[in-house]
Formats: sequence, C-alpha cells, structure tokens
Amino acid sequence: MNTQDHTRRRGNPTLRRLLDSEATGGILLMFVAGLAILTANSPLAEAYFGALHAYVGPLSVQHWINDALMAFFFLMVGLEIKREVLDGQLSTWPRRILPGVAALGGMAGPALVYLAFNHGNPAAIHGWAIPSATDIAFALGVLSLLGPRVPVSLKVFLAALAIIDDLGAVTIIAFFYTSGLSVPDLIAAGFATTLLFLLNRRGVQSLTPYMLVGAVLWVLVLRSGVHATLAGVVLALTIPIKLTPSKPEAKASDSPLHRLEHALHKPVAFLVVPIFGFANAGVSFDGVSLATFAQPVTLGVGLGLLLGKLIGIFGAVALLVRTGLADLPAGASWGQVLGVTLLCGIGFTMSLFIGLLAFDDPLLQDRVKFGILAGSLVAGSLGYTILRLTNREPVRQMSQ
Repeated sequence: MNTQDHTRRRGNPTLRRLLDSEATGGILLMFVAGLAILTANSPLAEAYFGALHAYVGPLSVQHWINDALMAFFFLMVGLEIKREVLDGQLSTWPRRILPGVAALGGMAGPALVYLAFNHGNPAAIHGWAIPSATDIAFALGVLSLLGPRVPVSLKVFLAALAIIDDLGAVTIIAFFYTSGLSVPDLIAAGFATTLLFLLNRRGVQSLTPYMLVGAVLWVLVLRSGVHATLAGVVLALTIPIKLTPSKPEAKASDSPLHRLEHALHKPVAFLVVPIFGFANAGVSFDGVSLATFAQPVTLGVGLGLLLGKLIGIFGAVALLVRTGLADLPAGASWGQVLGVTLLCGIGFTMSLFIGLLAFDDPLLQDRVKFGILAGSLVAGSLGYTILRLTNREPVRQMSQ
C-alpha cells in the first residue's frame, strides 16, 4: 500500500495538523527571521540586543527564550517522535527504512563537510553538528507554496525524515553539548523521571500531574548542566499514548499524548518558534564583506547545509531505491526527491539552537548565523525552483 493510500484510509488527522501547522508556521518563521535581520541592522539594533541581554530574575531574556520557552518546542518534538514511532508513519520497519537511512545520511554528510573545513581548528570543531539539522517548519512552509504540485507522500517523507533528524539532534545535544554536570541535580532529575514513568505505568490519564512533575524536572535539568530543553523530551516520552481499558468508548485521539500534542501545535508553531527565530536570527551586517562568508566556520555550516544534505540524503535514497530495499514515495519523481532533498538544507531553528550551544564567542556565533542564513537561502531557493520546474508526472522506479 502506498503512503497516500495509507494516509487516506487511516485518516490521520494528527499528521494532517502537523503538516498544515508546520507549513503555515514556516511561512511565519520566514517573516520573523527577515524582521530580525532588518531590526538588527536598523536604528533599533541597540534596543533589540539590549532587550535580549536584559536579565529577568536569574536568566537573561534570551536565556528564558532559549532554555524555558524552547522546552515546549522540544516537548512537542518528543510527542511527535513518540506518536510517529508507536502509531504513525514510523510504526513499522518498512516505513522507517527510507526516511531513517536518509536522515542518517542527512546528519553525517553535513558533519563531514563542516569538519573538512574546520578540522585544523580545535575551537571550531565543536560546531560539527550545526549543519546536521533540518528545519521542518521552514521546509514544509516552502513546500506549501507549491500546492498540489508536490505529492502528499513526499510531504509525509519530509516530515518523517525531519522527525528522525530531530531525534538525532536531541541525542547529539544530550551527549555532546553538556558541561559542568551537577551529580546531585542529575540524581534528583532521575527521581523526577522515575515518578513520571510511574504515573504512566499506573495509567494516569490527567495531564496535570505530568506537567507539574515536568516543571520540577525542567528546573533540575537546568541546574544539572544538561541543557534544560531536554526535560521536554523526557516528559514527552512518559505521556501515555493509549487510553485506560475503563474507557472503551473513547477515541484514540482522546489519549493524553494526542490531547497535549493538539494543545501545543498552534502555540509552538505560531508563538514559541517565531519568538525564538526573532530573538536569534538577528545579526548585524556592519563590516561584513565577501571575506566573511569565506571563513571556515561560515563555509562549513553553509556548504554543510547545501552540499552535505544533498550528498547524504539523496545518496542514501538513491542507494536504497537502486538496491531494491525501498521505493520512492508514491507518485514522486527523482526530480521532486532532489528538490525536497535541497529543502532539507534549510537548517534554521535547530541549527541556530545547536550553534548557540556550541560557541560562547559572539564572533563565532555570528559566523554560524551567516552560514545558516546563506546555506538555507541557497538550498531553499534551489529546492523551490527544482520542484517548481519538475514535471508533475512521476518517473518509473529505478529499483532493480
């Protein structure tokens, strides 16, 4: 059964909401990113940067956005990963193979390109994971501009690939971007996590106790040295996806996971991510020249997103299809797959996030932003153009 038939028969409303909200949110994200750049290069620049660095309680405004507000983004990511793996497009191994291997190639390729430019600089090497991420909101936002020209199966492929990509990014952050660990806080966070799993095992359906314990977990993880947003992922993995047997008349969409995911969709897509984008995309172009874009960090990030994603994802898909291990998404041509692969080079939200974790030096952070903006702009423009010009009729599968 092809992906379109499967989606139609199951009538997956959650996936449809994901595609719709992410696409619209991506268009909004494009707008706020441009607004941030304009603001950072206008007479309002001093007020813009001053407001971000102002302290509210123990954290600056920018840290509240990146550590607290983005925890809801990671909670949403965790919920999407759990739902898709247990009850969605990634629930069986045949469905996981193509987006899964493509996502692995899409993480390895950019990292290798980045390291090729920065292997001789010990300080810069720490940013190897920056171009490995795909911004699903931006990519789906571009796809939405093309309307029915792109088959639904290709949008589902992109969403599944990006979700696996997010899982990889979360794992990378947990293992490679933590420092100064506090053992007592980690132990306390472990107890809070255990309590969340006990709530799950006892079949607690109310979201209130999960959210209360999750708030405590966020504080403990913030204090522990592990990035606080990962508390959102841990919380998501404990939210029940199944209903208790005492409610046989209830629908699957009434489960705690589906209810929380539905409640978070619009606030995350239309509030959390745009605020993060506005707070972190602003970069001043004072003193910027062509030499700025020739810096190893900028080149590594920009070409990692453009060429690394292209080589890693398209190469993985071609290998799987040619060896007969997988088929192209139903109704899609090779040209369309190439276009979507280039859209995966739009690495805005998660790439910015990892860049801020990788470097404390504002100069390196600016070089990262230039690379992300340049690489994402070129990759997105090429992807859109190819998808716009590609024949709508699918070509014959090239498997043997």
